[in-house]
Order: sequence, then C-alpha cells, then structure tokens
Amino acid sequence: MKLQALKNEVLRLAGSASRFIVAIAGPPGSGKSTLAEALAEALTASGETADVLPMDGFHMDNAILEDRGLLARKGAPETFDVRGFLDIVTAVRRGGEEVLVPVFDRSRELAIASARAIAPETRFILVEGNYLLLDEAPWTRLEGAFDLTIFTAPALGVLEQRLRQRWQHYGLDPATIDRKVGENDLPNGKRVIERSRPARISVDIVEI
Repeated sequence: MKLQALKNEVLRLAGSASRFIVAIAGPPGSGKSTLAEALAEALTASGETADVLPMDGFHMDNAILEDRGLLARKGAPETFDVRGFLDIVTAVRRGGEEVLVPVFDRSRELAIASARAIAPETRFILVEGNYLLLDEAPWTRLEGAFDLTIFTAPALGVLEQRLRQRWQHYGLDPATIDRKVGENDLPNGKRVIERSRPARISVDIVEI
C-alpha cells in the first residue's frame, strides 16, 4: 500500500470526528515509528492536525526490570507499564486539555517523562507500538481504545535484517546483537504476529 492511499483511507474513516485515534501495531522492526511519523506528516500536509503517541515511552525503568529479573527481556510485553499507557490513551481520547506523554530514548535505554505534548485541538493521534493489538492480558484492556487499527508486518527475514541494523547503529558488538535479536527481538516479533487481534487494515510494507 502507498502512503497516500493509506492517508486517504484514514481521512475517509475519520469522517467529521473531532478526534480520531489510530493504532499502528506490528512486531519490532516492522517500521511502525517511520510509518506513524510519515502518516502524521501526510495528514498535516493535507491541512489536518496530527501527532504521534509512541508506546515505547512506557518501558519500565531498568531498575524495576532488574529487580524482577526481566532486564534481559526488555521490550517484551511484560516489561511495559500497561496501566500507565492506558491512562494516557484514555486522557488523549477524552480530549479537552493538553496531555504530556513520555518518549523513549533508545540511545540511553530509558523513558523521558513529559517529553511530548499533545494539544487538545489535534485531530489525529497516531498511537504506535508492538503490543497494541496483543490478545493477552493486560494488553486486552486496550481493546476498543482506538478508532482505527493498522497492522504492519514484513517477512521475518526483513525484520531480522532491520533489527540487526538497528543495534549496529547503536554500536553493539556482534555477540550482543545476536543475543538481542535471537533471544528477545525475534521471539517478541513472532509473538506479536501470532497472537495479535485482527486489524482493520493489514499491510506488509507501506511505500512512503
């Protein structure tokens, strides 16, 4: 699917809604963040207002993960603050006031609180993350939180290549990359692909 066609479909489905929340889900390395930012830019270029709400801002802190024995699994469904995420999504849906949201700094592997502001007049909120459609508790509490759901998942070989390139970009050594990709990223990706609820729109790759 081309980005322009996706943008047009989002506009059609939004109709006259004053706030329209789009979930963009998929496995690690599927291009969710890139798609969300590109779609926000395309909507803005069409005269709309749009912003991105990343799920990654709700990573649990490393100290909590270490205490729970989950640090090596950081990025798995069990390592996110789902209740805090749902609270923010609910506040954004309600509208009427500015909502400050956290953003994940991958270079430092930590979430920065109140790092992005979502204005009350913003019409389109593009929520992006791996587990938005995961059919497992407590993620199932997100069901019904979005007006439109999009799922993107390239082939596993493409995902693996992208994930390796991501970690190379951050200067990790080959052994660490093998461990991160093979023991965490790809298992998480397969879990997302196999155990997510169906989306309204499913695509392999969006041409941007």
